[in-house]
Amino acid sequence: MPRTDAVLAEPRVAAAVARLGRELVKRSVVEAQARARAGEIPPADVTDAALAALPSAATSLRPVLNATGVLLHTNMGRAPLSAAAVEALAVAAGTCDVELDLATGGRGRRGAATIDALLAAVPGAAAAHLVNNGAAALALVATGLAAGREIVVARGELVEIGDGFRIPDLLVSTGARLREVGTTNRVHPRDYSSVLGPDTAFVLKVHPSNFTISGFTKSVDVAELAELAGDVPVVADIGSGLLTPHPLLPDEPDAASTLAAGAALVTASGDKLLGGPQAGLLLGGPGRGAQLVEQLRRHPLARALRVDKLTLAAAEATLTGPASPTRAALDVDPATLRARAARLAAALRDAGTEAADVASVATVGGGGAPGVTLESAAVSLPDRFAAALRAGDPAVVGRLEHGRCLLDLRALPPSADTALAAAVLAVRG
Repeated sequence: MPRTDAVLAEPRVAAAVARLGRELVKRSVVEAQARARAGEIPPADVTDAALAALPSAATSLRPVLNATGVLLHTNMGRAPLSAAAVEALAVAAGTCDVELDLATGGRGRRGAATIDALLAAVPGAAAAHLVNNGAAALALVATGLAAGREIVVARGELVEIGDGFRIPDLLVSTGARLREVGTTNRVHPRDYSSVLGPDTAFVLKVHPSNFTISGFTKSVDVAELAELAGDVPVVADIGSGLLTPHPLLPDEPDAASTLAAGAALVTASGDKLLGGPQAGLLLGGPGRGAQLVEQLRRHPLARALRVDKLTLAAAEATLTGPASPTRAALDVDPATLRARAARLAAALRDAGTEAADVASVATVGGGGAPGVTLESAAVSLPDRFAAALRAGDPAVVGRLEHGRCLLDLRALPPSADTALAAAVLAVRG
């Protein structure tokens, strides 16, 4: 039996130690030795067995090909980053000038270039700030403006977001009081105007980004709220992070239009339709809105919610670089998807696998554009492929529909087609 220290000194194993750390590699060696003692493998194969059992990276996270047809899949980390953003992460991962003015040698303004990029991307925004997620942006607004005071909000907009977290619970936790108006399905301007008073900190408009209510309904839009609220600021949580209108998402509020309608502040997420890293966006309109952003930026809680250099770098590259993968998936021509599905299915059939190209329907997901469907195309396989593909490397996650495993291509770039076909062929049995 080879000694543990001898195996660890072998050049290939030593390289793995440098990449993954000694403890992880040593544990794999010890497990391989145990297999050899049990007669499962020859002692001469201990090194190869230990190396084969090691992960490809020091993280336990695994890459996944998202073939579900859900563009922003929360369980898969929502928006995949662009190549430009990934490159920016590599720059920021080392020592960088995140708070250093290289020209003067003095302290620089943290995230200034990212803020400038965000302002350039949102017409009408006069000030901006980033925190670590969308809920944090709303929490900062509530804490900084409404602690001990009232937030006026429609009952139908007191939504629950992912993992059971609820907007009303978040707001109350900041020390604010909620003044609920209207009913679940209908709220009128008079409902708001009748409760506004000296104790009102702001009027909150929350976009119900993960559900729809239809039928006998009424809501009050931002423009109406801004007019009736007068000097009371209107805060709009638009959720999905759409910065400007998109033709496929006519009912999804965007930051530019919401500010133009009169909102003093807009909050949103950065890792949804914007296509960037997880972050909370806080945008203020001219005048009062810009003053409020500066007030919140200097609030003590803002320090606890501060984004790191990696987020700043990836967000800036997302805003200034080429179209994000999310935007590319949203804008892709369905005819292109159909052609890709046909080629993939034909290649799989030629290799002896039962496959067909079929029409499919994709969705935005991730708490954005509820009810919106997107024309797509998929490769259809027997349902037994679903579990096998999830266990593969890379893992592939499709969806089961009518007894078939569908690999929807809307959320996958064309560059993933070769890997997708190889993954299917690797598990066909």
